Amino acid sequence: MDIVSLLQLIVSSSLVYAAPLIFTALGGTFSERSGVVNIGLEGIMVMGAFMSAIFNLSFYSTFGAMTPWLGLLAGGVIGILFSLIHAVATINLRADHIVSGTVINLAAPALAVFLTRAIYGAAQTGPLARSFGFSDIFLLEKIPVIGPIFFQNTSGPAYLGILVAIIAWVVLFKTRFGLRLRSVGEHPHAAETLGINVYLMKYSGVMISGFLGGIGGAIQAQAIHNEFGILTVAGQGFIAMAAMIFGKWNPLGAMGAAIFFGFAQSLARIGNYIPIIQDIPGVWLQVLPYLLTIIILVGVVGRSTAPKDLGNTFIRSK
Repeated sequence: MDIVSLLQLIVSSSLVYAAPLIFTALGGTFSERSGVVNIGLEGIMVMGAFMSAIFNLSFYSTFGAMTPWLGLLAGGVIGILFSLIHAVATINLRADHIVSGTVINLAAPALAVFLTRAIYGAAQTGPLARSFGFSDIFLLEKIPVIGPIFFQNTSGPAYLGILVAIIAWVVLFKTRFGLRLRSVGEHPHAAETLGINVYLMKYSGVMISGFLGGIGGAIQAQAIHNEFGILTVAGQGFIAMAAMIFGKWNPLGAMGAAIFFGFAQSLARIGNYIPIIQDIPGVWLQVLPYLLTIIILVGVVGRSTAPKDLGNTFIRSK
């Protein structure tokens, strides 16, 4: 395998695994910028994966090749619904953010598998009718050298995620909405005195996180596993949170960290083709993303500055 082919394999595989992490990390960024810890992203990803798989199998005959893309919206919608549970619990009922997110992480897989058994009689759906394949990026794949590496036989959802990350950065740092969202996460009482509806902004942040997290789960099911089962989402939500922290709650930083973690996940599949690591036992490459998550969190958490009011209960002034 020549160097261009090897680089093309590494880049395309890394982007495939990075795509769900990019969307979910962006979702966590919006939630935590509003001051709400959303540790329930793992559960939201599970429900997004479940709903997209059901949509894919049910509506392929209607929508054809567009089915996986519409499945992203289906996953996003169910993600919004589950994020509302977290929003009500933490914002209105003043529940502990970690406890509320943990409940979602415990309930979502059980509910999804129960419904899958009820519908299909098994713990998994079986192969989807249509999954995300590899595709070329129009015109860009014709660029000499760079085109074959980055834009040929690559992941469409990953490049969509990169575009969404750029849009998210603009929204958070260049718009009135973003300024208000960040102010609520830094000092909600000061924001309230300026006439900002703190509850509305917190709900907005959490619901955006649910939408993007659901899309992340949908990509996980439709681009990587090609089915839904109990192991379709296995820690990716927590890896996305690590990417968010590693990226310092910045959409572009979270995107870069997600691509790094995607590369680490892809090594288990493509490691045999890379001369430097081809002799490393496969089990080590499989656990590598989780080891990196722990190492990065231990090394970065103390140095990253989270929104000042993150995780605190807001009580409206009288």
